[in-house]
Amino acid sequence: MVVIAAVDRSDRASIVVNEAESLAKRFEESVHIVHVAKRSEFLDSAFPNEQVEQQSEMVTEGREAAVEKADEIAGNLEDPETPYDVVGLLGKPAHKIVEYAAEQDARYIVVSPRKRSRTGKVLFGSTAQSILLNATCPVVSTISENSETT
Repeated sequence: MVVIAAVDRSDRASIVVNEAESLAKRFEESVHIVHVAKRSEFLDSAFPNEQVEQQSEMVTEGREAAVEKADEIAGNLEDPETPYDVVGLLGKPAHKIVEYAAEQDARYIVVSPRKRSRTGKVLFGSTAQSILLNATCPVVSTISENSETT
């Protein structure tokens, strides 16, 4: 089993990693620091079908960028002895994280949702909320004092 730290590009990522590390130590597990890059950041739906090779290169670049971000965030681990892996995925963040957690038989998923107004939640949805509702393992939600309100 593993503890999954679901991170994004925000300042909240270090809080998620630290909480995941704490849980991993408690249960003698490893941490998987997972960052999901949105497909739209790397693929343009205007690509014609004959440019599949170019699309494939963009997917590879997207995954590599996600791994780089997860690896950068791994620097927030407090104990260098904590076993961890960095994972970069490409797609819809909530779906990919829940899917990855199920594949890994995760003990926990750790997230840090943004503070949003009620209207913002309705209009924009919430990755953390979707993970909470769809995960097959317990989800730990951390709170950051600096969370953005949108």
